[in-house]
Amino acid sequence: MSGYISGLLALLAINTIIAYSVFVPASAGLLNLGAAGFVLVGAYCAGALTALWDVSLWLAVPLGAMVAGLVAFLIAFPILRTRGIYMVLATFAFAEVVGGVLINIPALGGAAGLSVMAYAGLPVVAPVAVLVVCFVAWLMATRFGLSVRAVHDDENVAHLFGVHLRMTQVVALTIGGAIGGLGGALLVHQFNFIDVQSTGAMFSIYVLLYVLMGGTQTVWGPLFGAFFFTLVPEGLRKLSEQDPSLKFLEGGRYIVFGLAVVLLMMWRPQGVVTRTMLENLRAVRGGPHQPQAGGRS
Repeated sequence: MSGYISGLLALLAINTIIAYSVFVPASAGLLNLGAAGFVLVGAYCAGALTALWDVSLWLAVPLGAMVAGLVAFLIAFPILRTRGIYMVLATFAFAEVVGGVLINIPALGGAAGLSVMAYAGLPVVAPVAVLVVCFVAWLMATRFGLSVRAVHDDENVAHLFGVHLRMTQVVALTIGGAIGGLGGALLVHQFNFIDVQSTGAMFSIYVLLYVLMGGTQTVWGPLFGAFFFTLVPEGLRKLSEQDPSLKFLEGGRYIVFGLAVVLLMMWRPQGVVTRTMLENLRAVRGGPHQPQAGGRS
């Protein structure tokens, strides 16, 4: 496998992990525009452990995820006091505060960013991404997952049926923060560098789009969103290099990509992958229902 393909697949795996960090809170009705904050916490924590204290990569990465999860747990209580657009702004403000703090710590590189020597690579990143997808799929199938979906669909009805709204949302935000920290810890050790400027507001917006465009109704939505946002722009760039007639894509591929996103959201405002779509696919694969002998259909 070439270095280009390996790097692209590693980036796809990391984007998938970070997408699920937003999906879990979104499944509980919490729109998180502060994904960059949790990614930075996990990245700088794990990066500092390996670069400054020679901690093993296998220990630094989970520790970075745990610290990000702890931060998510602590900020969940004030953030959950807000509603609607104010909650989105609160998570965005959290990411900006994290970036402002980290950029003013000289020991962590300051504005120049943090460089590390430890390298993760595709053999590490890809299995972790698969584990994250399997974990979230399992989580959504548990009693907690049912509570999360109930809160997302209607908080009042969920409360009437005995769902603890605050606890469910705190746990969802904590798990999402930990997954985001895991993605950040892998990100810094995949590219051996991270800085606040490249992991800012636009980063959080892109990750939120992964989830909203893919769909929040099923666990497969963020996976589609990560694939689309990672591979389509790169595919357009490669086309512009290989075909002279498509040279305009070199500078305008993001315009084409943006139009594709707008059209897709107009066509599927609820996201590409929905529960209804999956149920229809299962029905097609299962074939028409056949009545049993001696019974009614």
